[in-house]
Amino acid sequence: AGQPTLREYTLAEVGKHCSRGDAWIVVDERVYDVSRFIDAHPGGVGPILNLAGKDCTDVFANYHAARIVVAPHVADFRRIRQELLRRGLFETDSRFYLKMLAWHCTLWLCAMYLSLGCDSCGAHMLGAALMGVFWQQLAGIGHDLGHSGVTHSFRRDHLVGSLLSAFMGLSVGWWKSDHNTHHVVCNAVEHDPNIQHMPMLAITDKVFRRPRFWDTYHRKWVGMDDAAHWLVSHQHLFFYPLMALGRWNLYAQGLIYLLTQPDKTHFRKTELAGIAVYFGWVLGTALSMPSWAESVGWVMLSHACMDESGILHVQIVLSHWSMHTYEGRAYNGADDEWYVTTMRTTMNVATPPWLDWVHIGLQFQIEHHLFPRLPRHNLRLARDMVREVVEAHFPAGSAECKRLFPLGVAYHEPGFFAGELEQLRVAWPTPPASHGSRLTLLGNLEMWRVLRSAAYAARGAKRGEHGFWQSALWEGMSLAG
Repeated sequence: AGQPTLREYTLAEVGKHCSRGDAWIVVDERVYDVSRFIDAHPGGVGPILNLAGKDCTDVFANYHAARIVVAPHVADFRRIRQELLRRGLFETDSRFYLKMLAWHCTLWLCAMYLSLGCDSCGAHMLGAALMGVFWQQLAGIGHDLGHSGVTHSFRRDHLVGSLLSAFMGLSVGWWKSDHNTHHVVCNAVEHDPNIQHMPMLAITDKVFRRPRFWDTYHRKWVGMDDAAHWLVSHQHLFFYPLMALGRWNLYAQGLIYLLTQPDKTHFRKTELAGIAVYFGWVLGTALSMPSWAESVGWVMLSHACMDESGILHVQIVLSHWSMHTYEGRAYNGADDEWYVTTMRTTMNVATPPWLDWVHIGLQFQIEHHLFPRLPRHNLRLARDMVREVVEAHFPAGSAECKRLFPLGVAYHEPGFFAGELEQLRVAWPTPPASHGSRLTLLGNLEMWRVLRSAAYAARGAKRGEHGFWQSALWEGMSLAG
């Protein structure tokens, strides 16, 4: 809906445009007006003028190179995609998702039994924790469906994702709108909704280089007021507690989108009905506890486990927050094409294969961003192919690698705790001595360093033009995860 359609012409209509001042040609069933290009044509005026008004598909193909010259690394990345297609790795292994179905059903039934079928408070809280793990695991399926990575049919995958809202409570329609933008302009200060978390968080001091900037996704001005100044100045202190509350924001974001964007949402009524069912059984379960304290504890623990113990929000931000950010339009530099920009703004998390189920595919963010429709169970295979190409063209320590990649490493894959400390580098003023792939506690400080350095920058920022209420209440609703 709302997509522009190209007008169709017959060859007879095209044939009327055959003069020097009004020249149309047909190439590959597309009609082109080349009137203003005739004099600039490298092959001279004659070829175009004599073929104006005609189907030039075969002439064009035989008089021009059959390929476009691209950088060697781009050619190799494209060959990876062709190899993935040749080996059938873009096809889904249905056995993987049958196993996931059994796993998710087991988690949900165990969580419900412990929450409703047992009498002790300890069992109830264990049930809450398992429910949080269930939600985190189900979010992985929602992510796969959102990328049309299960059946590879937009409509079928979107419908299944909308039906799952009865168990997740989240809007797939909102998520796709947000997430697709994030993929295309990853870590763009003005454009990527996944890094636009003012007034609560700022991952780069680029946010404070001007009084305010225009957020193109949410379509509003973002600035620094008193509330934002205080919150961002202390963001490194409440980052993890804030992550434990991330699910509540997802509820709000999804409902706001469904209620205010009715024309942009597929299966809107299905999602609204599913979310109503979700809140019905979740509240019913919580209110079945013997005391209000246990009811509140069940709700808070289940949501915190989804966000923290389940790693979901922590890993979402881990993949990008300690990486390169940029201002302005995407791919606006001489070297900023799709592949280099992806490597600069995205990192993996080194995990053994037996832990892949915990990370629901999010540990392979580089491969996922390069090939978003590749099924989750094939990302590890793609990882080996991508890493080989990256190391061949951008070896660590080379001048080209240092020039293009701020970390000095093109393929960045620290361990989970190492990555967490890199993320906290967005918060801590002193960077670590090295960026390794070791699973060490020292590495975990990195993300915090990033947050703290941005917090220190915020303390010196000038007051913006927005008022407290607008910022703290409305802009606060934009804290996506």
